Amino acid sequence: MQVPDDLSYTPQHEWVRITNGVARIGITDYAQDALGDVVFVGVPAVGTQVTADQSFTEVESTKSVSDIYAPVNGTVSLVNTDLATQPELLNKDPYGAGWICEIRIDGSTPALLDAAAYRALVGA
Repeated sequence: MQVPDDLSYTPQHEWVRITNGVARIGITDYAQDALGDVVFVGVPAVGTQVTADQSFTEVESTKSVSDIYAPVNGTVSLVNTDLATQPELLNKDPYGAGWICEIRIDGSTPALLDAAAYRALVGA
């Protein structure tokens, strides 16, 4: 299981890369493995307001449907449109081509886990 050191994480298994006040997010390798084959990704609309720790979209797999939680407060500023036709990108490349969206951060960033804390959470 991959847990890149240069990312932050949530206890709900999202990863976060913050650059210049924008958070790019996706699901972790642990999450995609637990889900199994992803068949649908609900990509939020650009302009959607999100609240940290609140569900704002979902991912469907052959096993279940899972909520995706916002790691920060803000506004969706960019979405990965490739996921509409290639939801399997979440399985194949969760930290690269499988990103879900970018959120322009509004206010302060909630406490996120570093890679070591996330590894401890998932027993890696």
